[in-house]
Amino acid sequence: MSEMPEELYPNLGLDLARGTEAAARVAGRWMGLNKPVEADRAACQAMADALNAVEIDGVIVVGEEVKTGFSSSLNTRSKVGTGAGPALDLVLDPIDGRNLLAKGLSDAIAVAGAAPRGAMWSPKPAVYMEKIVVDKHVAASLVPECMEAPAAWTLGLVARVMEKSVRDLVVFVLDRPRHRDLIDEIRTAGARVVTRSQGDIAGALLAASDQTGVDLLMGVGGVSEGVIAACAIKSLGGAMLARLSPQSERESKAVAEAGLSTERIMTCEELVSGDKVFFAATGITSGALLSGVRYRGNKAQTESLVLRGETGTWRKIQAEHLLED
Repeated sequence: MSEMPEELYPNLGLDLARGTEAAARVAGRWMGLNKPVEADRAACQAMADALNAVEIDGVIVVGEEVKTGFSSSLNTRSKVGTGAGPALDLVLDPIDGRNLLAKGLSDAIAVAGAAPRGAMWSPKPAVYMEKIVVDKHVAASLVPECMEAPAAWTLGLVARVMEKSVRDLVVFVLDRPRHRDLIDEIRTAGARVVTRSQGDIAGALLAASDQTGVDLLMGVGGVSEGVIAACAIKSLGGAMLARLSPQSERESKAVAEAGLSTERIMTCEELVSGDKVFFAATGITSGALLSGVRYRGNKAQTESLVLRGETGTWRKIQAEHLLED
């Protein structure tokens, strides 16, 4: 596994933010236009162009084609960077919540995660995985049994550790038909639910942070989003459990043919190993995490979150950019 000397790349998260900022600036122009595919293509290219100017030898381990179905410069195994500098695994998502963006809704973000070459799990052709995410106060108590137990059992465990009532817990769940029973279970147990139609990574960030009012994330979301989220969760000191959860017969067959297990329960460390992990996110539309892009004349203002696993450092960065058009 390649090392990243401290003296060479003390601010690799800031380099990642160049890519998320570029994607956000382009994607923000598509807000509310109901053109999610066009927005994603434009943001992909902007992120690729920005990161290709960074001195890294990056390889994308889970590409955009797994999620979107279309080919781009951010496909699996694509090279990113100048080729010089440290050898990295990357997972990139130019728009987490592209339908949120298309409808002008909150919490669409551009995100990027990085770790030394060989550190990231690459489960292609898997698309979906089941996840539970908690913050640093509950991390040590999140056990594999939580993935097998009824939701009420896990909620009771989290409530005890956090020294609060189950009715005071807030759970993030994607608002999808596959989660109807889960949402009913959570509500029956007495906990409260926050739903979004998209925004898997944003939801994981809300749950992993102890400053948002969201206590945990539960449910099935994207594999690539899970690997990216693992970079952020490790940096924040939180924890995640995950296992593959194919959502179609075609995906189940592909997963089986690839020799991937749908029984194995994984932790953040198995998704992204080691502590040399970096994460960056930039707001596209304003939400609970970050302010969205604001345009004025030939300038754009962005707000980004940059995390570093080795030191546990997190930064909020407000930036102003000159626009080329």
